[in-house]
Amino acid sequence: MPAGAVELPDPLTLDDFIQFEPAQVKLGQLLFYDKILSGNRNIECATCHHQKFNGADGVSLGIGEGGAGLGEERTGGDGAERILERVPRNAPGLWNLGHKDVRFMFHDGRVEVSDDFGNGFRTPAWIFLPKGLNSLLAAQALFPMASEIEMAGQPGENPIGGAAYEGAHYVWPLVVERIRGIDAYVRMFVEAFDTVEDASDITIVEIANAIAAFEGTEYRNFDSPFDKYLEGDETALDDAQLRGMTLFYGKAGCSSCHSGPLMSDQSFRALALPPFGPGRTLLNDPIARDVGRMAVSDEPEDAYRFRVPFLRNVALTPPYGHNGAMPTLEAMVRHHFQPRESNAGWSGGMAILPPVAWLASGDFALRENKIENDRILSRIDISLPPATDDEISDLVAFLNALTGETALKRPLGRPETVPSGLPVD
Repeated sequence: MPAGAVELPDPLTLDDFIQFEPAQVKLGQLLFYDKILSGNRNIECATCHHQKFNGADGVSLGIGEGGAGLGEERTGGDGAERILERVPRNAPGLWNLGHKDVRFMFHDGRVEVSDDFGNGFRTPAWIFLPKGLNSLLAAQALFPMASEIEMAGQPGENPIGGAAYEGAHYVWPLVVERIRGIDAYVRMFVEAFDTVEDASDITIVEIANAIAAFEGTEYRNFDSPFDKYLEGDETALDDAQLRGMTLFYGKAGCSSCHSGPLMSDQSFRALALPPFGPGRTLLNDPIARDVGRMAVSDEPEDAYRFRVPFLRNVALTPPYGHNGAMPTLEAMVRHHFQPRESNAGWSGGMAILPPVAWLASGDFALRENKIENDRILSRIDISLPPATDDEISDLVAFLNALTGETALKRPLGRPETVPSGLPVD
């Protein structure tokens, strides 16, 4: 079909993105790959958002603080510092999160743009979030380092782990003190920020802003065949991709949620993905489960809803879903058309989980809870028309056409060393 037959988004341009200072980008790269930000100095941001895995980690549910290695080869560690549970949600990719219109971070949107507290954002830190953050990305960057499971460690293991138990805003000063004690970092902060003249001027704001500068620049990418098509090159898509695009923006109804230049309306939808893993348990909830957006909004209608993801470079960051339940794009597309049947036919072998022997008995306990799964099946927000195998194949072809030609060639990539001297994953 001709381009005018479906309503397509406007092309992305560089002006659509926040522009960051190059010195802050370089500083952020080093911080992103430095274990100094973690309580036990054994995990970095990049461990779960690695260049090797295109900004994600390649597994359904990650292994955070206490583990060792990357991706499917990551282990649960050993001894007293071994992990107590898996990270309860899939590590999302970082593509194009520096876009000016991004409004939510995390699968449940618990970090969002808001004027409620006078600091520009609504977050789990409420009024304790510091002012001066340069972006939503910077606000998001503050919370993994304050999570006992992800980066902080457990109370009793280190001061940061103990502080995390009390609240994120108790963690940040301890992280700052570590950075202030590394001369190479101090010099870089002085160079990168006009507000920093010596170590005492470094705060968690500058640290988060530098990390955001790196993420927002490193993972900015919009040179896919689809982007070229939007720019006027009608030969950029092959026949299958063109048919898939027409389905996506037409009969299949995908664009009812995946709309706009970011290919997401940034709403929250319930898809009835099968539950497994440790869950993200609400306070006083007797069941270890994940109710998604409801935990943030306190609105019952938001139960089991998760943020509609952005789709550029989506083929590079399997598995899919808030818990990584679907190992391939085809499986995820099929689930959208038949969520009940897909849920019923799902097996634990579809999850990509690095084996952790002492967690194995609980990995699929949620899946075996029929009452909870029935609750999830009662909250399906999508209803798409039937699709044939050929149409699904065409839709997958179109999703692959969203992969940037330079997506695998990141500007900075992984540094060989970092100022702390700790090993780089």
